[in-house]
Amino acid sequence: MEKKPLKIQFALCIKNDGCEDIEKRKFYQILPDEEAIREGYLRVVDESEEDYLYPESYFIFLELPHKVHEAFIAAV
Repeated sequence: MEKKPLKIQFALCIKNDGCEDIEKRKFYQILPDEEAIREGYLRVVDESEEDYLYPESYFIFLELPHKVHEAFIAAV
């Protein structure tokens, strides 16, 4: 079985109640984690450059222009 390449996703933080490692109005890389999604969380690479679970309600996914998405990927 052939593995699909992972799609790199980014989401905008809109809320950070009690979470000092994420900032509102900032984009974050979201890592795939089906189990976390089922529980209402996203696996986010935060300010510490580590990935942690945060409530899904703290983020919104936006369709980024191709050039913006590519620039974010290059910076990862």
